[in-house]
Amino acid sequence: MENDEIKEEPIEQPDYKPFVVLGDEYQTLLNTMFLNRKPYKPVDHKKIYSFIPGTIRKVFVKEGDRVKKGDKLLILEAMKMNNELCTLVSGKVKKIYCKTGEMVTKSQLLIEIV
Repeated sequence: MENDEIKEEPIEQPDYKPFVVLGDEYQTLLNTMFLNRKPYKPVDHKKIYSFIPGTIRKVFVKEGDRVKKGDKLLILEAMKMNNELCTLVSGKVKKIYCKTGEMVTKSQLLIEIV
């Protein structure tokens, strides 16, 4: 065996990504489930969504009304319980996307406040 050349295959380096935990950054491998997840979006308290499917029993506000923190906006009946949805912010009702008697789905936009 004369001058046998050994061909070395290049070693594939892992694809490390930055990952921040409590302000500290780490380099780590991320799996496809993590990479395909829905990104975090902060809650916008000016948009009121239904938290459960149900029926709108009563709407207490109209478009253009001024509301303050804690005011009742509507009643959502779900699973034979009346849930009062109140605002967490003060402002003016920009748009109402539902009406009394309407059935709504989970995460449906009901009211928008500016």
